[in-house]
Amino acid sequence: MWLSILVRNLLKGPSTEPFPFAEATTPSKYRGRVEFDASRCSGCQTCQYVCAAGAIHFDETAEGMRFTLWHNSCVFCGMCEQNCMSHAIHLSNDWHLAHPQEQKYQLVEQGTVPYQACRECGQRMLPAPLPLMQKAFRGDSPQIQALRQLCPICRQSVSAGGKR
Repeated sequence: MWLSILVRNLLKGPSTEPFPFAEATTPSKYRGRVEFDASRCSGCQTCQYVCAAGAIHFDETAEGMRFTLWHNSCVFCGMCEQNCMSHAIHLSNDWHLAHPQEQKYQLVEQGTVPYQACRECGQRMLPAPLPLMQKAFRGDSPQIQALRQLCPICRQSVSAGGKR
């Protein structure tokens, strides 16, 4: 009995994943390493508030809002991606996060959302992200680029047809 099972398994081949000798398959909806796109971020910090593990932090610097995500604290729940209105956070299929203990503080995803001056009043502000503006105006229009360069107060005033 056991001999026939042994012969059958030898002829059939292994039934496990070929990793590390070949690339392993990754499920399509796998939640792996977090990727951050600063050009899409609005700086609303919702991701920081919904992060159950406390892995996401925003710091205000002279250049702008700095996003920091510690992969050694992240539990890959996907709440940050789900609650990001501007789609600046994406959980990739990259699951290659094994590392030696001394490198645990190097597994960090960082990005800076730069400040710019409002075109009307000169106040320092974070630019409105293009995806949110396209959603608000239902498409792409030349007006979007002009409005992105205004602070929220000036944007409201210009949109209402008045001058600040």
